[in-house]
Amino acid sequence: MLHRSSSILTLAALVLSAPALTLSAQQPPASSFIGRYQARVTATQGEQPHWITPLVTVTPRLEQELRTDFVRNVSTTGYDTWVYDNGKGLELIPFRRIELLFNTPPFFNHLASNTNDGFGDVTFLGKLRLFARNEEQGNAIVTAFLGGSVPTGKNGNGTCCAIVTPTLAVGKGWGLFDLTSTAGGTLPVTNSNGLGHTVLWNSVAQYRLAHTGVARLFWPEVEMNSSFFYGGSNDGKAVTYATPGAVIGRIPLAHNADGKPGRLGLTFGAGEQIAVSHFHPTNHNLVLTARLPF
Repeated sequence: MLHRSSSILTLAALVLSAPALTLSAQQPPASSFIGRYQARVTATQGEQPHWITPLVTVTPRLEQELRTDFVRNVSTTGYDTWVYDNGKGLELIPFRRIELLFNTPPFFNHLASNTNDGFGDVTFLGKLRLFARNEEQGNAIVTAFLGGSVPTGKNGNGTCCAIVTPTLAVGKGWGLFDLTSTAGGTLPVTNSNGLGHTVLWNSVAQYRLAHTGVARLFWPEVEMNSSFFYGGSNDGKAVTYATPGAVIGRIPLAHNADGKPGRLGLTFGAGEQIAVSHFHPTNHNLVLTARLPF
């Protein structure tokens, strides 16, 4: 298993680095469609705080990147399940104050006997930024999300029905420190009695080690990831994980003509989800992330 997961991580690194080497060699002309598009994205992101995207909690910031995650879930029976990509993909900012996320289905690799590997459900997410102030003008943000999933999972690796998940996210920063919190709930399109409803509450505290120098790239963090179940098989239960970790980025992979870092970069991070609630189907879960912001 270790050899297999190492090979997948190596392949992912090569896939991410290949376009980086190509794109860093040349910047799109400012007069081209791509040049104008990227300039609009830069202006949009300039209006909001410049924190790093956390490991688990979805950021209220608008981001544009390619992202892939790898998660090792350890069940209470001691068996691991590796989740490759973990439902991440392409994030774009097509319009001012709007971000769209197009995610690929995760692949579940179970190590327990009598279980079947397979792809999970396809998910998507849209963000509408309601309020934003960058570090010079207040360092705060409020964003509404609307997510959803399509039941494409095979071999029991997904749900039976489509689910819609509205969420509200807020964030506030003070110098090198910032807090972000998101709260939302699942709304099954059908079979709501069987699936029940889940209230999701994630919060993260981050600290950037410095404004300048190499230390500016390091963002240690602690997240609290909670799910509260109403109806369904886990009715009345709740699970909470404390997730200490660190994110490193964004590391510039390209520079503009004036020598300043360009939009292309590399971000990666790792953390561990530690159960702090009595009910917890998994514990000591490993979370790895790699991103190519552009």
